[in-house]
Amino acid sequence: MGLNYADIDLINPGEPGLRPVKARALFDSGAITLCIPEHVALQLNLVELEKREVTTADGRSSLVPYVGPLQIRFENRNCFTGALVMGDAVLIGAVPMEDMALVLNPRLQQGTVNPDSPNIPTAVVKSAVVPNGPNT
Repeated sequence: MGLNYADIDLINPGEPGLRPVKARALFDSGAITLCIPEHVALQLNLVELEKREVTTADGRSSLVPYVGPLQIRFENRNCFTGALVMGDAVLIGAVPMEDMALVLNPRLQQGTVNPDSPNIPTAVVKSAVVPNGPNT
């Protein structure tokens, strides 16, 4: 299938005077969150919110900083998230991809806006009614 990349902007919404960091990001549907290298976190002056334990593909566990908030901008899409500070490249996982309604295009080896909804992100939501609750 190959690796899927796209150019994105990373923004610290708490510091509007800072320029966005432009990055070539790996889109990885097997990952969950956004991961950024330490130099990106420093450039954006992101605050460490906590440490998180991560397990890498080789089975090793380690504690890494979790920073935020962070805005991701890709084409006509935006989302707000936190990020794990690890690795040497930007990696976008399934949660921010879903939030922006992005898909992988293996033929072009890139992440793209969902062609079924090119103008606005879409989401699938469900409503739950609690028996004898305020909705009944």
